[in-house]
Amino acid sequence: MTPAASTPAASTSAPLRQGYECLLLDLDGTLYRGSDVVPGAVQALEGSTERLLFVTNNASKSPAAVARHLSDLGFVASENDVVTSSQAAARLLAERLESGSKVLIVGTQALADEVELLGLVAVRSADDEPAAVVQGHSMETAWPALAEAAFAIRAGALWIATNTDATLPTERGLAPGNGSMVAAVRAATDRDPIVAGKPAAPLLEDALQRSGTRSAMVVGDRLDTDIEGANTVGLDSLLVLSGVSTADDLLRALPDRRPTYLAFSLASLDQPSSDPGDSWSAKFTGTDIELSGSGDATAALAVTAAIAWAHPEFGAVVTSSPEAEDAVRSWTNQSDRTSTLAVSLPAPPRDID
Repeated sequence: MTPAASTPAASTSAPLRQGYECLLLDLDGTLYRGSDVVPGAVQALEGSTERLLFVTNNASKSPAAVARHLSDLGFVASENDVVTSSQAAARLLAERLESGSKVLIVGTQALADEVELLGLVAVRSADDEPAAVVQGHSMETAWPALAEAAFAIRAGALWIATNTDATLPTERGLAPGNGSMVAAVRAATDRDPIVAGKPAAPLLEDALQRSGTRSAMVVGDRLDTDIEGANTVGLDSLLVLSGVSTADDLLRALPDRRPTYLAFSLASLDQPSSDPGDSWSAKFTGTDIELSGSGDATAALAVTAAIAWAHPEFGAVVTSSPEAEDAVRSWTNQSDRTSTLAVSLPAPPRDID
C-alpha cells in the first residue's frame, strides 16, 4: 500500500467540504459511539450539498437498519446512502463462487441476507461442506461458531472477513471487534482471510461506484482503517480525533496511515482548509520533540506531526511555553478542545537540524 497520490488543496476561503463531490463517512467513533452521538456530528452534516455516503466496516446490521439508527440519532440517511462491509464481502464471494454455492456464516442474519441476495446459500455448519466462510461482527459470536469456521477453512473453504478491526468504539469504551474474532480463527487455522472492509480496497471501491465520482474524501477516526483505506484507493482523508486513534497514534503513524487533513471534530468541514502556519515551532532535540509558540491547538499538532514523521525515533513531546503545554493537554483531553480548524498535513521535510 502507498499513500494517496492526491495532495492537500491550497488554503482557500471555501469550506473544506466544498472541495469534494462526496464525503465517505465512517460511523463508529466518527458519527456515534454505540447509542451516543459524537458531539456536534449531526449539526456538522446538516444541509450538506455534497453526497454523503455512510461507509462502515461493521457488518452486524443491514443497510436499512444502519439508516434507521442514523435517522434515530438525528442524521439524514436512507438505505441507499449506506455502504457496508457485508455488502462488499458478499460481492467478493459472488465473484469467486458459482451461484447456489454454500457459504458458512459467522455473524448476524444481516450478513447472511446479503450473501443470499447474490444467489448464494447461507449455512451455519461445516458439515454442510460450504465452499466458503464469511466472518463478520456479531455480539453473539461464541466458540461453537468459531469452531465451525475453523473446521470449514481447514477443509479448504475460501475465507473472507468483512473487516479486521481489533476494537469497536462503544459508549462504555473500546470493546473487542471483528478482528479479535478473526485473530482466533487465524490462530486455529494458520490461514489469512481475504478482507472486504477498510483498509482493504473492496468496501471503498464499492462506495466510489455508488457515488459515481472519485472527487471524494474519506472521513474517519481510525488511522489503521479509514486513513490507510483512503490511501489504498488514492483518496484524500480527514482524521477526526473523536474515536479510536489518538494524537500520539498520529505522531507515530507510518506513511500509509498518514491523513491529508487533521481535525478535532466534524465542525472542521465548514471551515477553510489551512496549513499549520508559522505561529508554532517544533524541533527534534536529538531525543524529544520540543514544541513552542502559541495559537490553534490543531495547528500545533500538525507542526509536531511533520517533525515526528521525519524523526520516528523521538521519545516524547516536550513544551517550552505555557501555550504549548495547553495545546498538548488538549490533544489528550477532549473537554479541552475548542479548535474547529481542518489543518493540512504536508509531507515532513527531508532534512531537519
